[in-house]
Amino acid sequence: MNKLKILVSVLLIVGFHTYAQKPKSTGDQQPKTLKQVLTLHIDREGGANAANVAWHPVQKKYYAAQAGNETFPMEVFDANGRMLSDDNLETIIDIRGFWYNPNTKTLQANGYDNTGWVEYKLNGKGIPTSIVKIDIEPGKPDPQSVCAYDAKKNVVYFFDYSTVGIERHKMTDGVSDTTIALHLGAKTKNDIVADQKTIKANYNENALIYTGIAGSEIGLLNVNDKQIELYNIATGLMTKVLKLPDGAPVEKSMNFSFCNDIYWLNDKTERIWHGYKIN
Repeated sequence: MNKLKILVSVLLIVGFHTYAQKPKSTGDQQPKTLKQVLTLHIDREGGANAANVAWHPVQKKYYAAQAGNETFPMEVFDANGRMLSDDNLETIIDIRGFWYNPNTKTLQANGYDNTGWVEYKLNGKGIPTSIVKIDIEPGKPDPQSVCAYDAKKNVVYFFDYSTVGIERHKMTDGVSDTTIALHLGAKTKNDIVADQKTIKANYNENALIYTGIAGSEIGLLNVNDKQIELYNIATGLMTKVLKLPDGAPVEKSMNFSFCNDIYWLNDKTERIWHGYKIN
């Protein structure tokens, strides 16, 4: 019996030592290929750039907004991409970021420059009819910045292209409470390039996405390499690479979004949002 106890103890110690020495995962470093799963067609004129796509999980609808003017189109689609809104629906503000907030159960947005943040009011059919200004004065790193919402922490993130960092702003008062450094293209600390001025020219300069994926929370669009890169928000290191299929539209400004587990890229010429998932 004593021999059995000794054997079990040895096995437990060896197992614990093996587990303790196992290196922490830095994410799936092998590139994944994205495939198109859905399209949203903007059938009306107005706006050279698309702002964002938001998914309302209660309404089961997609909302796509054009940036540049408060009279530009807002379009509403069902889960299959069929348009539900009429030709009169407008963004009401010069919109940039656009998201569903599960804490308030509303669609919210940030606007150009000092427009601030707003909340959309919907009618019984889930169509936006008006906005309510969120009574805070949020800042942002650039007038064109498109923010992404983190529902768990109730904050929004902005990509600061000038510093290659992430600004985090609290939804409670709009204050930037931290700045997170990103290391573009770096998978490990040894890969970090001190001067990222030339590297950052490869990226969309004012739009980022928040995925909610642990260890791969922040996404940037690399327009040069035609890929979406996911970064660990704690380390700033790249953890996943999602390669875009041939012909996928990429832009240096705006036209990049994420919702309902779909990565969205807008074709400015054809006025079509293309939605992608991992193949």
